[in-house]
Amino acid sequence: MAVLITGCGSGIGLDTALAFGRRGRLTYATVRNPDTAGALRERVAEEGLPVEVLRLDVTDDASVAAAVAHVEKRHGAVGILVNNAGVISTGPVETVPMDQARSLMETNFWGPVRLARAVLPAMRERRRGVIVNINSLAGLVPGFMHSAFYSAGKHALTAMTESLAGEVASFGVRVLSIDLGPTGTRIHHGVDSSADNAGAYGADVRWANDFLVRSIESGEAPALVADVIVRTALDPDSPVHTAVGDTAARFIESARSAKTFEEWLAWAVPLAESVAGPRPSTSAGD
Repeated sequence: MAVLITGCGSGIGLDTALAFGRRGRLTYATVRNPDTAGALRERVAEEGLPVEVLRLDVTDDASVAAAVAHVEKRHGAVGILVNNAGVISTGPVETVPMDQARSLMETNFWGPVRLARAVLPAMRERRRGVIVNINSLAGLVPGFMHSAFYSAGKHALTAMTESLAGEVASFGVRVLSIDLGPTGTRIHHGVDSSADNAGAYGADVRWANDFLVRSIESGEAPALVADVIVRTALDPDSPVHTAVGDTAARFIESARSAKTFEEWLAWAVPLAESVAGPRPSTSAGD
């Protein structure tokens, strides 16, 4: 049963490819540019793992079709799909460039949709398969300041995962959501300069970004997350949602228990301030 994973150049994707390979699973580790997969190739060669690097851009229909066709030609169907590729950018709704907002949704939401649609016909025909969407606590809690488009993509991914799980269960296909808390990857590089053109929101964006970056830097190890992904994918009794890490569990529980958005925000802001310091004023004239 072949495994296809997106976004394997580093972090969670790289470690998940290695983790499946160590289980003896033939794994196709995909990246947009295979020339950037040197670290992955080196680890695979060192351990002698059954992992093949494959080109795939989740934002391109033809690239998705070609990668899936490559796997299906060899194996008949993708056995396990892990939709891991993702990006993050931050900033206020008012000033984030529209092309940047669309690009975020294109990767984080439409990418998994493309891959799911590509692998499902063969999975249904074989009446087995697993689709794992790497999600975030951001898809299960209210939107935090300056993360509107990232959170929107993750909320959309949550809804798609749950809808799809109900649609394909009778065909023997399982659909899972791995709901991550902060994880120590390079994804936070997408927030480094987002305050530069935020105008009146600049100080607040810097504060929110500081909380985000510090949380990521002290987050779960990608290898730990990879082990959870593999165990969840291979366990036929796994629930649709699996939260990873204490932070994810705390945030998700807070969202469930809060009666209003205001109540949740009153819980979330002091927590962020405990990491990034007092939130700056954003009143007119500051």
